[in-house]
Amino acid sequence: MAAMIAAPRRLTSARGFTLTEMAVVLVIVGLLITSLVIPFSAQQDIRARQETEKRLADIREALLGFASANGRLPCPAIAGSNGLEDPLGGGVCTSAHGGFLPAGTLGVAPVNNDGFAVDAWNQPIRYAVTSANASAFTTANGMRAMTLTVLAPDLQVCPGLVANPVTNAGAANATCVGNSLSTTAVAVVFSIGRNGGTGGAGGDESHNPNPNSGVAADRAFISHLETPSSAPQGEFDDVVIWLSPN
Repeated sequence: MAAMIAAPRRLTSARGFTLTEMAVVLVIVGLLITSLVIPFSAQQDIRARQETEKRLADIREALLGFASANGRLPCPAIAGSNGLEDPLGGGVCTSAHGGFLPAGTLGVAPVNNDGFAVDAWNQPIRYAVTSANASAFTTANGMRAMTLTVLAPDLQVCPGLVANPVTNAGAANATCVGNSLSTTAVAVVFSIGRNGGTGGAGGDESHNPNPNSGVAADRAFISHLETPSSAPQGEFDDVVIWLSPN
């Protein structure tokens, strides 16, 4: 019987990717990477905001503890004060509405090279205190010397989200337009948020003292949920808390 000889298999030619196909693959990979990066960036912002909220809550407790121990609230720190209140010992504050949290006076951390407490974006945390009743709230035993019925803290916290949310902006009698979150706040503490170094000129953010606000510090502040730059009053990412008299 004749031996069976297998016929050789037909060789098929191998073809690599063309430049066009490789370009398409790279575009797809790039889109996939971008879709992963954007959520990661958003997650970073969420974590930074949560950390900032925690730091502000700790600062609230530090302020209340200071007031209990000293019979007054500290004055804000100013540029060049190394994170200490100005003036030392309180009294009539050098910058009652436009200063920084006096981290050195309160003993809070973390701080930057200027001694200012910072948020999770490493921006200095701002602090304002009422100057009502002849600065009784920042004068040693000033609050104890007056009855609660006489004390009248006057910092305003406005909800914003409307054009011109503050009347007499930049003046001593600045007032919320329409509804307000508080008209008797004793102190306001706030972070200027992620955009602190470049933003702050929007309709609402400009009323919270920041490097780009262009509005003189006054007794009125804005607080509401975060909004994008496409919002009617522009971007807002400040994180704001305040102390009430009760």
